Amino acid sequence: MHDHVTDQATEAFVAHRDLLFTVAYEMLGSAADAEDVLQEAWLRWAQVDLAQVQDRRAYLVRITTRQALNRLRTLKRRKESYVGPWLPEPLLTAADVAEDVVLAENLSLALMFILETLAPTERAVFVLREVFEIGYDDIADAIGKSPAAARQIAHRARRHVDARRPRTRVSPEESRATLNAFQRALETGDLQGLLDVLAPDVVFVSDGGGFKLAAVRPVVGADKVLRYMAGSVDKAGGTFTSEHTTVNGNPGLILRLDGVIDGVLAFRVEDSRVAGLYYVRNPGKLTRVESETALTSR
Repeated sequence: MHDHVTDQATEAFVAHRDLLFTVAYEMLGSAADAEDVLQEAWLRWAQVDLAQVQDRRAYLVRITTRQALNRLRTLKRRKESYVGPWLPEPLLTAADVAEDVVLAENLSLALMFILETLAPTERAVFVLREVFEIGYDDIADAIGKSPAAARQIAHRARRHVDARRPRTRVSPEESRATLNAFQRALETGDLQGLLDVLAPDVVFVSDGGGFKLAAVRPVVGADKVLRYMAGSVDKAGGTFTSEHTTVNGNPGLILRLDGVIDGVLAFRVEDSRVAGLYYVRNPGKLTRVESETALTSR
């Protein structure tokens, strides 16, 4: 009998594993921490009396959220002592993630960088509501507050994020075309071409984590960004090459220096110009850019 119940528990967990990983990753921005959260969630799930569980998916999301919230509070302290800006760990994703427009938008490094400015509970509520369309009763349960309070937090978090995210949604074609123009100009050293494709108030954020050279704070404005990028290429010496990739469901570039991965560059495109550049160079965050990670909102 016990084995049968264990099998059922395992089956339910495996069936929803990609979803649970996506919930944890979207809350934490770190795949390694998301994996740890899943381990903790599994240990708790294995102790649950399944006969008492009406909706297994909802229950699993709830325990995963609780573990992720605990982890997020610890991570926040770690991020405070981090050298320079903290960007999410970029993940190579399959085509299905890009096709889920809402998921791809919310997984983008640009949006996850905004989520870093939310308090842990606000981030949890935003993620559950906006990305996974979880009901307020379940959200309330997961964060240990009333449904009315959960609704209030969701409203506040959405307002905060909306004030910082692009007004219009960009089509994949527009993203790709803008990225191609950027890549061409970058590879040929065409500075005027780069200036043309950068928005005047473009923001460049780089994450070296203290292991690799990176700007300690975001660089703002096309001229400054161009100067910074040109200076970095000069300092590096060697030959830079770039190749297209899909990072967190969105078009990006893997940059190599003499054939070795230097970093992953993600983009925010507005009005066919590059409005945001997010460059992850910290080697500890580049372990998942060559093999796919399965992510889903279902």
